[in-house]
Amino acid sequence: MADSRPPQRSFFPGLVLLLVGVLLLVHNYRGLDIAQLVSHWWPLLIIFWGAIKLYERAVASRSGQPGASPVSAGEIFLVLGLLCLLGTVAGVDLFKSKFPLDEFPARGERFNFDLNVKPLPVSPESRISIRNVRGDISVRSGDDAQIHVDGHKNVKAWTETDAEHIASAISFEIAKNGDGYEVRPVNASNGDSRASVDLDIAVPKNALLTIRDERGDVTVSDMNKPVIVNTTRGDVDVHDTAGDVTVDTGKGNVKVSDTKGNVRISGHGGEVNVSSATGGLTIDGEFYGPIRADKIAKGVRFVSQRTDLTLTQLTGHMETGSGNLEIADAPGNLTLRTNSYDISIENAGGRVKVDNRNGNVEVRFSLPPKEDIDIANSSSPITLSLPESSNFEIVADCHSCDIDSEFSADSLKQTSIGGDSHLEGNYGQGRGPKITLKTSYGSISIRKTS
Repeated sequence: MADSRPPQRSFFPGLVLLLVGVLLLVHNYRGLDIAQLVSHWWPLLIIFWGAIKLYERAVASRSGQPGASPVSAGEIFLVLGLLCLLGTVAGVDLFKSKFPLDEFPARGERFNFDLNVKPLPVSPESRISIRNVRGDISVRSGDDAQIHVDGHKNVKAWTETDAEHIASAISFEIAKNGDGYEVRPVNASNGDSRASVDLDIAVPKNALLTIRDERGDVTVSDMNKPVIVNTTRGDVDVHDTAGDVTVDTGKGNVKVSDTKGNVRISGHGGEVNVSSATGGLTIDGEFYGPIRADKIAKGVRFVSQRTDLTLTQLTGHMETGSGNLEIADAPGNLTLRTNSYDISIENAGGRVKVDNRNGNVEVRFSLPPKEDIDIANSSSPITLSLPESSNFEIVADCHSCDIDSEFSADSLKQTSIGGDSHLEGNYGQGRGPKITLKTSYGSISIRKTS
């Protein structure tokens, strides 16, 4: 007798529509990066699809319908269509990030008008915040205990009369705000995409400074107390300061130099360049680089989705960019976890711990190392260069690859079994640091420093 029960319909389309709908909702309200999600995790949709089909087939078998739950053409088109939808959303986001609509230049002629704001006497150690919607901000220390605000209104319009009308609606004020003062636009007219205001501000040298700029570059110099800069889009340059520097940026390059405090940079952006800091440097965010750090007395902490780096001291330089990560002259401890970087480390003075994959790792010492070295890699080689006078204990393992060592001694034993290589033992006089090397499908080379 034929089975009269209606065939079971797959609940995969409903679940996948629910999932994609949630992703798009989170994208709209929480800024989920659809481009990164699709590029890295799209195979999960196929896995999810296959798991559901296996479950449905198992349920159908138990209910006496072994031929149920086939992969239908409709489901295939649904998956392809949803991937295209997510790809389109990612493409729109990328276009907006590269070519923001409000950054296209307005047509017409450019007119400039002076901005005049009456100076205001303040305490030499006042809290001062500066806010601008569109335009550059330049702040420096002044010669007196006053806030001086000068600048220019820049307007694009067809006629000078139209430009004057737009400029007349733009003004700034210095207002008391709690226990501090705020330099701010008087009304929202400064948000007009046809107009921008470049501010040139002088404040007391010992003021505590906070700057917020939505669209424009920020420059700060010669301040004694902490400086905080928040930008949505624009470059930041802070130099010759004595306090801590904090920068939170949405898009732009960041440069900090000659500061006697700690430096913290967060957000998203392009190049980062920090030099000559007597404090420490923390970089927390996604910066497409290059990222450079030179002479950071209290070390570097760099955290991103790809990299977790800690240097307790940096007398030389650190640089990332174009698939390379280079560290030179770091006297303290070094801990690095990353992937797909070609790593070059020279003259580390403390403990070295590196965990990498899909990128070459080269570590070189000009002087015999005094602390332990632990390097793990995969699918790429490891090269370690040491002075011949070094003392060390070593354990090296190479899965499906070879170990080539220029160091030889009766206490060093090297074996090779089934394509795997192993090196273990001691070298030199006395007890030295422990060296642990491990990789797969690459090679391990131990060289004598020339």
